[in-house]
Amino acid sequence: MGIKTHRATSPGRRFQTSLTFDEITRKKPEKSLLKPVKKTGGRNALGRMTIRHRGGGHKRQYRLIDFKRDKDGISARVAAIEYDPNRSANIALLHYADGEKRYILAALGMKEGDLVLSGTGAEIRKGNAIPLKDIPLGTQIHNIELKEGHGGQIVRSAGTYAQLMAKEGKYAQVKLPSGEVRMVPLNCKATIGQLGNIENENVKIGKAGRNRWKGKRSHVRGVAMNPVDHPHGGGEGKTSGGRHPVTPWGVPTKGYKTRARKASDNLIVKKRK
Repeated sequence: MGIKTHRATSPGRRFQTSLTFDEITRKKPEKSLLKPVKKTGGRNALGRMTIRHRGGGHKRQYRLIDFKRDKDGISARVAAIEYDPNRSANIALLHYADGEKRYILAALGMKEGDLVLSGTGAEIRKGNAIPLKDIPLGTQIHNIELKEGHGGQIVRSAGTYAQLMAKEGKYAQVKLPSGEVRMVPLNCKATIGQLGNIENENVKIGKAGRNRWKGKRSHVRGVAMNPVDHPHGGGEGKTSGGRHPVTPWGVPTKGYKTRARKASDNLIVKKRK
């Protein structure tokens, strides 16, 4: 998918870029695979705002994606490559030989008419979902399971891929896009190839309104606030905080570790930092 620029008919249009959607072959989604999305505005079940800077945005319908790829041994034909408003990657509509239809993440180079298969014995070909134990070392993969049968949980964004580095005992070592090397059980499935829509990261939003269409509200700097609203607020003239960066509630925010340790941290061979 390419990037197109626009004539500078307004200040917001001057540096704005957008995708050409060359790969998209169908505009209307498959109705049987749609589900409504309820907007939260960043609020939890009690109605309290737990995530700031969210709200508004265009109405969307969720596409049911087959992350598990559990239809083993039945070939499917790629019927269309479609846009998905809920993710950065494109999606592919599959028509299985038994008549079922499913969406999967579209791999780079996938096109209409391609045949895909999942399960042990499938070819090493883009779009095929295979257990890690059957994938050769050095292969690019995406949509990787962390627990057998749970469905792909990592490497699902546009243009991303992981690389199978080694196999040892019950685990495979996988190098993730962040640079982290992680152990994943050999029975877990992964899909072959790099994800498509690689130009997505180069798109320039161009204007604040375009972020509002995505449901992203304005993010006000702490130093621009009053002392009652933020620890960085106040001062005569323009000041730059006067203390180490913190959140509005006083928690250090740069370089301060807040993540709790998890049992799965033992599976990290090399950290991303």
